[in-house]
Order: sequence, then structure tokens, then C-alpha cells
Amino acid sequence: MAALAPNIGKIPELNRRIIFTFILLAVFRVGVFIPTPGIDAEALSGFFKQASGTLLDFATMFTGGALERFSVFSLGIMPYISASIILQLLTAVVPQLEKLSKEGESGRKAITQYTRYLTVALCVVQGFMIAVGLESMRGPAGEPIVLSPGWGFRLLTMTTLTSGSVFLMWLGEQITERGIGNGISLIIFVGIVANMPSALYSTFQLVRAGEMNFLVLLFLLALMIVVVGFIIFMEMGQRRIPIQYPKRVVGRKVLGGGTQHLPIKVNTAGVIPPIFASSIIVFPATVANFIDLPFMKTVSESLNPGGILYNVLYIIFIVFFTYFYTAIQFNPKDVAENLKKYGGFVPGIRPGSNTADYIDTVLTRLTLWGSIYLAVVCVLPSFLIAEFNAPFYFGGTALLIVVGVAMDTAQQIESHLLARSYDGLLKKGKIKGRGL
Repeated sequence: MAALAPNIGKIPELNRRIIFTFILLAVFRVGVFIPTPGIDAEALSGFFKQASGTLLDFATMFTGGALERFSVFSLGIMPYISASIILQLLTAVVPQLEKLSKEGESGRKAITQYTRYLTVALCVVQGFMIAVGLESMRGPAGEPIVLSPGWGFRLLTMTTLTSGSVFLMWLGEQITERGIGNGISLIIFVGIVANMPSALYSTFQLVRAGEMNFLVLLFLLALMIVVVGFIIFMEMGQRRIPIQYPKRVVGRKVLGGGTQHLPIKVNTAGVIPPIFASSIIVFPATVANFIDLPFMKTVSESLNPGGILYNVLYIIFIVFFTYFYTAIQFNPKDVAENLKKYGGFVPGIRPGSNTADYIDTVLTRLTLWGSIYLAVVCVLPSFLIAEFNAPFYFGGTALLIVVGVAMDTAQQIESHLLARSYDGLLKKGKIKGRGL
């Protein structure tokens, strides 16, 4: 990538994609500061300061600070992610959806459309519950957060928050299609990165106030560097299964033959499991924070970061979604059939079902280590908060998403550069051929 980076400016198509991505991400950041009408901003800010250290901080991180400001993007992209999770789970158990998913591009478009409809439905429900909850909330001095409560405020909030999330969904799809990288992941990435400077400033303020030892700060910074290195190492880790291809005799020539490798990543699912797991936990608990009922308060408090229930649920969801998403992305039976079709085989393993079983065994074991790695990295902040009074952004889910998305985006840029270089070599070859 470093050798190809100077050529980025020489490729007009890649330049357009990168500029387009930056423009749409800038639109997202502007929208974070557009407030939802009918809210007392100072009272709301005081409420969030009182709720500091709860799961609301986690939800604010995933919305890029939009929830704390109660902007038009307060729900963020999480409803779309939740809808995607539900549709993918239903695809695995509903025969009609499973059949639709195997119909190629037309089936994919139909499932995407269902995901959009479900996103709108989730936004309406969450927007209504949050609006009703805000009407009963008070600021630090007992002042109401909602200026004019009633159905007018509820309908306006539902419409505003739903429109904001649907617009973010559209932005993510446009970035994926016409920009560079995965649009949904990049929106979350930008939201986290935008809040990191304030987290670092808060850390230095703790050191200046004597609430955190300077040596502890150095330890946290060193630990963060180690975690980044560990994430990169694990994301690049893979098991290479040798594949043998027989030689073919065509006339007097011997073609093919030799050994290639089938690479299987330790973490095939990438950053999707932590994002899905966070989505499952964050928004139900966030809605519970806005509902003034004893039962809902108990649920919200039990799901605070660092709590036993929170960590247990988070680890369970991460392990589940790691296996689930890996099963969607990688099908050992299809790989075995393709190898058999082109004459390839794993040395010592019979082609067909035996090869599929072998690849499935290797994949299952690697996925176990991948899920353990994701769980360890993601629960790290809970211990840092409890032991060192550290900001939530050191290590953990945020750092994993930032590093993972950055690596995926860099790989896409590298793919564009390599494809362009390959095209250039082909064109040069054609020109030389014509000259001869």
C-alpha cells in the first residue's frame, strides 16, 4: 500500500470516489449539530452529565455525539443495523427469504428493500418511546427538557428522528456504491474518531486535577498502542490450506499443476460482530433510560458498561454473531464444490463432502479464536474504567472499529490501485503488440 499510495492522485476515478466519500461524511458531521425542535438544550445537556458513565455514553459514541445533542441523527445508523440483523436471522429460518437470498442480484435487492422498510418501522417505535420518555425527564434544576409536551412534539420527534436515520442509511449506501469503503462502517468510524479528541482532553484534565496519575496515563497510552498492534496482527492472521491441482496434457504441452493455498482468516467476520452486539444492547437500554419507570430504570442500570450482566451479554452476542456472520460469508460446501469442479483437492482429503467437512472444521476452530479475540478486546474498556477511571474510548470496541474499518478501507483503495496498475500493464502490452 505504501508503494502504491503516491499513485492515488494519478487515478481520476479513485480521486472522485475518495472526494465523494469525504463530502458525504462531512454532511453527516454537519447533521450531528442540527437539533431536534422542541428541546431545551441546556436541560438536556445537564441530564446527560448526570447520566455520565452509563450506557448512554456508549450510545452517544456510536451516534457520533448526536444523541447527546438530540440532533436529527440521534438514532444514528443503529436502527438500520438492527433491521439488517433481524433480516439475516430470518433468512436463515424462513424458507421464502432463504430462497430469495439465492436468486442473485434481484433477490439481494428485494431483501435490501425489506431491510429499509423494517428500519423505518424501528425508527418510528424508538422515536415515539424516546419522545414520551423525554416528556417526563427533568434537567439538573428540575426544569423540563421538552418545551411543549404533547402529541405535536411526539409526532414531530418521530418524524425528525426517522427522517434522520433514513437519510443516514441512504448516505451509507451511496458511500458503499459510489465512494470508497463500507458506508455504514465509515459513518460509525467517523463518529468515534470525532469524539476521541474530547476524550483525550478529558484524560489530560483528570491528570491536571490529580484524579489520575501521570504514570497511569502513560500506561494507558502504551496499552492502546499494544492493543492496536494486536488488532492488526489478528486481523491479518490466516490459516493457509494447501490446494493441489493436477497437471493436464494438452497436445504436447503440460499445463497447470502445482500447489496453491486457500487462505482462511482468523476473524472472517471483521468488525461486524461488535457492531451487531452493540446494536442489540445499546438501543433497548437507551430507550429504557428515557422511560421513567422503576422496572426500566433497573434494566438500564443493570446494563451499564462494566456490569457483570453487560459484559456477559456482550461476550455472548459477540461470539454468536462471529459464528453467524462467518457462516453467511464463507460456505465450505460451495468452496469444496468449486475445488472439485476445477480439479483441485486438499492433499490427503477426498474431494467433495470430505473436503467440505475438513474446511468446516478448520473454519470453526479459527472462528472460535477469532470470537475470543474480539470479546477480549471489546470488554477491555470496562476494566479500564473500573480500575483507572479512564475515558471509555481507550481500547475496546471503539478502537477495534476504528482500526478494522481503516484497514478495510485501505485494502479497498489498494485494490483500486492494483486494478488500475494491472489495466495499465495490459494497455502497454497491447500497444507493443500492435507495434510489432
